[in-house]
Amino acid sequence: MPLAIVGASGSLGFAILKALLDQGLVIASDLILTTSSSAGAQKLQDAALKGAVTRHVNWDDDQGAWEAALQGCDKVFLISSSRIAKDFNDAPLGQGREADHFKALEAAKAVGVEHIYYASLAFANPSKSDVMTAHERTENWLKQNWSGKYTIIREGLYNESWPLYFGHYNIPDDERTEVPIAGDSKISWTSIPDLGMANAIIFAAPSEEWADKTCYLSQSQAHSLNDVAAMISKLKGKDVRVKVVPREEHETFYVQKRGMEEPFVKWWSKSYDALRDNECEIQDPTLELLLGKQSLKPKQMEATVAEMLA
Repeated sequence: MPLAIVGASGSLGFAILKALLDQGLVIASDLILTTSSSAGAQKLQDAALKGAVTRHVNWDDDQGAWEAALQGCDKVFLISSSRIAKDFNDAPLGQGREADHFKALEAAKAVGVEHIYYASLAFANPSKSDVMTAHERTENWLKQNWSGKYTIIREGLYNESWPLYFGHYNIPDDERTEVPIAGDSKISWTSIPDLGMANAIIFAAPSEEWADKTCYLSQSQAHSLNDVAAMISKLKGKDVRVKVVPREEHETFYVQKRGMEEPFVKWWSKSYDALRDNECEIQDPTLELLLGKQSLKPKQMEATVAEMLA
């Protein structure tokens, strides 16, 4: 029953791999791990020594290379492409990051993969966030074009990603006391290790348990960016606040005052439109139920912020 993790050396992929092996959910020799770099292969070396197979493939390879990478797999866990620049400037359908996903999915179909698990993101669908566009297009492809089983997992916004949402906060030397953002609401932040564990349990379970389901993996405790500011203030011993401004003002500030690239800032800033609509406060008990099976509780946001600021 070979299981493949596409992007096994990335943050989420590696957390899933670690949980699978540490909890004995699968044996290493049942795993096929794809990576696109020698550094990734080095990161996967311990798993390889235990019997996992590592295959090199990247998003620029043709479908034949992807078919070779996924050959012999029954289940594939597809973690989304990180090539966000493909999404910039309102990329048309088939030209954003979903193009990478479609290539891997067509290859999976060609070699007879039975079940796809897709790591989407915990916004609404449809979402006001441009970050979700490639995910929405991939989810739609699975629903319309995939003939086997599929599971869509909308991954909670990482605890560890708070600086990105918190005005592109630069942890080592950001001395701002007022941080402009273009929207705020409660977010069901979830740590990468917790997501790794929950995804691993889903991936290792009998296929029929999760076939043709969509779930969110987010913890129930939610915090706004204003709440995060209070955490930072307490830890730094000085007042740090967020200032909610119109999206256009936000974009101008980060391009002109902070020297960031305009295509990225405009792509990213629509995430705050989603926050204004409270898209990221998730009511789904799945994550905590799965962690409970391993006698675990979710890592709280305060702990992650403290560790990252230490």
